[in-house]
Amino acid sequence: MKKIYLMGLLCMPLAFSGCTKGEGLNIFTIQDDLKLGQQTKAQIEANPSEFPILSRGSHAAAYQYIDALRDDILAGGKINYKDEFAWEVYIIDNDGVQNAFCTPGGYIYVYTGLIKYLDDKSSLAGVMGHEMAHADKRHSTEQLTKRYGVQVLLDVVLGENQNLLTQIASELISLRFSRTDETEADTYSVNYLCPTKYEADGAANFFQKIIDQGAGSPPEFLSTHPSPDNRVENIRNQAEEMNCTTTISQNENVNGYVQFKNSL
Repeated sequence: MKKIYLMGLLCMPLAFSGCTKGEGLNIFTIQDDLKLGQQTKAQIEANPSEFPILSRGSHAAAYQYIDALRDDILAGGKINYKDEFAWEVYIIDNDGVQNAFCTPGGYIYVYTGLIKYLDDKSSLAGVMGHEMAHADKRHSTEQLTKRYGVQVLLDVVLGENQNLLTQIASELISLRFSRTDETEADTYSVNYLCPTKYEADGAANFFQKIIDQGAGSPPEFLSTHPSPDNRVENIRNQAEEMNCTTTISQNENVNGYVQFKNSL
C-alpha cells in the first residue's frame, strides 16, 4: 500500500539573538541554519537507496518546471528569508511516497509519489508553499531549541559537540510538527500564493483528495496534524477572506501539469 505523507518538515535559521521576524525563541543563527541544511543535504545525498534523487542532467525539463514554480512563490514577496536561504529543489524518485519536506537553509525535497498524486499545478504550489512556510517560520529549530535546551545547543553552535550536530541533521529529515505549526504553515501557504497566479488555496486540494478517497481521519504519521476537513475549510476560508484570485489558465494548471507528471 502506498503511504500518503505531508510531513511538512524543517527549514529555518537559528538565532540566539532571541526572536527575529516574528519568530519564537531560537538558539541558532541564519548562518548556523545554512550549515545545518548543508549537512542534512549531504546526509541525504550519501544515502541514494533511501533518497534516490533524480539527476538534473537527465530530467532538465522537470527541474525547469518545478524551479519556475518555486520562483513564482518567491517572487510573491511574502517570504521573510527569500534572499537568505538557498531554496534549492530536488525531486526524489519514489512513486510510493506522497511526501515533501524542506531542510534548514531552504533545501526542498519533493517525492515523485506526491507529484503524481496531485492533480494540478496549484495543488503542488500549495504544498510547496506549506513546506517553505515551515522553513520561513523556523518551526524546526524552534522545536530543537525546546527539545534540547539552550545550553546543549550552545555547544553545537560553538562547535563543541559535532556528534550531536550530526544527530540533529538526521532528525530533521523526519521531524514532525505540532498542530500549531501545521496550522501556521497552512496559513502562510495561502499568504505566499495569494499574490501569485496560482490558486491560493491550492494546499487544500491535497487534504480534499484524502477526504474524497475515504480517509476522513489522517493516517497515524499525521496524527499530530489538524484533521483534513478542518484544514480544507480553514485554508479556503482564508483565501476567500483575503480576496485572492487566480490568473492561471486551465491549460497550464491541469494540462501542463499532466505533462510534467508524465515526464517523471
